[in-house]
Amino acid sequence: MRKVFTIILFLLFIWPLAAQTDSLRLGFSVRGKVVDAQTGRPLESVHISIPGRHQATVTNAEGDFVLKSDRAIEWIECSFLGFQTRRLQAEERMNIRLRRENLLLTEASIVGADPRAILNAALDNLWDRYCPEPELLECFYRETVQKRSRYTYVAEAVARLYKDRYDGTVFQDAAALEKSRVLVSQRSRDTLSVKTMGGPTQAITHDLIKNREVLFNKDDLAYYDYRMERPAYIGDRLQFVIEMIPVISVEYALFRCKVYIDRENLTFSRVEASLDVKDQAKATRMLLVSKPLGLRFFPQEASLVLNYRQVDGKTRLEYFRSIIRFDCDWRKRLFKTRYTTINELVITDVREEAVPIPRKQRFHQRDYLSDKAREFQDPDFWKDYNIIEPTESLEHAIDRLRRQSRPR
Repeated sequence: MRKVFTIILFLLFIWPLAAQTDSLRLGFSVRGKVVDAQTGRPLESVHISIPGRHQATVTNAEGDFVLKSDRAIEWIECSFLGFQTRRLQAEERMNIRLRRENLLLTEASIVGADPRAILNAALDNLWDRYCPEPELLECFYRETVQKRSRYTYVAEAVARLYKDRYDGTVFQDAAALEKSRVLVSQRSRDTLSVKTMGGPTQAITHDLIKNREVLFNKDDLAYYDYRMERPAYIGDRLQFVIEMIPVISVEYALFRCKVYIDRENLTFSRVEASLDVKDQAKATRMLLVSKPLGLRFFPQEASLVLNYRQVDGKTRLEYFRSIIRFDCDWRKRLFKTRYTTINELVITDVREEAVPIPRKQRFHQRDYLSDKAREFQDPDFWKDYNIIEPTESLEHAIDRLRRQSRPR
């Protein structure tokens, strides 16, 4: 009998959830590709939205996107770190070129401010600039696992997220699945089956600005040195850029961070955090919950990117992406195998009424998205939802995994 061993990865207290609700009917759509106007390189994670509405998505690794709406789309807006924001008249198929933002500042304006004071002021500014009332959000979430360069697991979901006001705690926040699906490799040589503790609730636990215990708590902030980096634009808004570098060794692994703070109103626009994996014992304690006896685990990378967006004068989380890379081997084997897990989520809409999610529709803490999701069967599964377009390599991987899962 073939044994399947499971590694359970845990990054920043991530829990999944599930439920069912009626779908939206999105009968209008715009497709396109976004590239760097200077180099022609596709731009990943560009925020694509409809001005005056809440519907949005992001581009994939190849710069492709599809944006859907229940009403005709007249204009779209494209925003990305370091590039000029563009508002364009919508067409059914679009090729969009973004130009880099020219930054003309004196050295004094770049290095003259106190980075720790700016960060503290931004943290003290949370209740004034962030959503003061509860919200019900819709999001699309995808998690994948690769063994070397080959995909062995793909799961996707659309969820509702109830987020309480920002002066509250994350304990009132909750989420519920609308639709989800999963594919897992059936090859016998994939003897190491990777299962991540994930799901759309990462938009709750990964909201580092609201859930400050993860990173921006008073004790941990004392463990870092702060450096002012060269300012940058996100869309058309100039940002302070602050680098946080660990300078004290503690019993757990710390993060190296880069924080983008809006210069005008001191709200957080972006956080890039990378776990220090030099001490692999500390990093392993942060990431690994359990493993089979005899398996050795070597963390190589654990990183996280969060984008926040201002809408109608208020700021909310709009996108996150986490990556974990690790090597595994058995004590009696010569070579290690590289695994990569990627979790990605984008807020795609805001519901008109912030109705709390009933307790019966929420997941228990130890449920997994892969246990609740359906198989990939219906080619129009996401017809009525905004999603992150799959890359060509992921589409091919899904086709291969489908063929592997067919009964013989």
